[in-house]
Amino acid sequence: MTVHDPILAAASRTRSAIPDDTKMLRAAADLTRTLSTANPAIYWPDMLASALIGYGALAGAILAQNVAIAIGCALLSMMALYRAASFIHELTHIRKGALPGFRFGWNLLVGIPLMIPSFLYEGVHTQHHARTRYGTAEDPEYLPLALMKPWSLPLFIVVAALAPIGLILRFGVLTPLSLLIPPLRRKVVAEFSALSINPAYRRRAPEGEFARMWHWQEAGACLFALALVGSVFAFGWKPLLVYMAIHSAMTVINQLRTLVAHLWENEGEAMTVTAQYLDSVNVPPPGTLPELWAPVGLRYHALHHLLPSVPYHNLAAAHRQLMATLDIDSPYRQGNYTGMFPLVAKIARSTMHAR
Repeated sequence: MTVHDPILAAASRTRSAIPDDTKMLRAAADLTRTLSTANPAIYWPDMLASALIGYGALAGAILAQNVAIAIGCALLSMMALYRAASFIHELTHIRKGALPGFRFGWNLLVGIPLMIPSFLYEGVHTQHHARTRYGTAEDPEYLPLALMKPWSLPLFIVVAALAPIGLILRFGVLTPLSLLIPPLRRKVVAEFSALSINPAYRRRAPEGEFARMWHWQEAGACLFALALVGSVFAFGWKPLLVYMAIHSAMTVINQLRTLVAHLWENEGEAMTVTAQYLDSVNVPPPGTLPELWAPVGLRYHALHHLLPSVPYHNLAAAHRQLMATLDIDSPYRQGNYTGMFPLVAKIARSTMHAR
């Protein structure tokens, strides 16, 4: 992608040249040493309650005869399952052995029933955090969206809305076919096995223990996708359509969150850690809505890029400490924003200037 607007091109170059702020990085490193322990007494109840509420409300949305009650149940199901699904981000950063059984439990209860098993994200998201990859063509989770065409943002959302259909095709059709056709299998692994937004990203084939984990998760998602399709013959279309509508709404909310997780202003140059932070977004309190559309610590996305090993339940404390200890003119404060809509408007205005 080439930027033709000279002002935006200059802004992109300026951001990539931002030097590191040693005081901010030192303060963040100090917090990593004290706040990096994941607490299973928080992770397990949060994930289990979110999944239980989500599936219970999903059943209510399917079974309710009253339209208002059905819609209310659907909204509750969407928000609860969205929170449960967001733990996939935590799985990519949890140290091995820190939460015994949590990865397996999450995949069994959430990843496979939503057809987003953790292998789609593990080994991918960590590349987004690599110092030399962030914001470059090798970053699976980055596109210079603020510098692209105006139609790129609506397309970004429409693609998310179609996710349930794509996942059924991926696991219900491509998985079994690819086991019979080796060239197709290589293509499926490289191009259709990552939760990424960079269309140029290609994934390497898994190896060792990760390959074994990949295989059972993919088998589970394949069986679930086939069961979804088969459910039409046993229960009619309503359960499947309600499930897909809730799944689609959940994915759209996540895509909107992704849209405001960064400023998306880098054109491919390697960036310093401070520049990466300033290209990322915190939406801290006092606002309360971000806790719904950016759950499980995702409202502190910029801070997460400074402290990727800090679990979600400690990010609020880390934010408060950094705000209290860093100077008023620290770059840290520049990563804090008030809400989703001003950020969406900012990116939309940027696309109007990029041609």
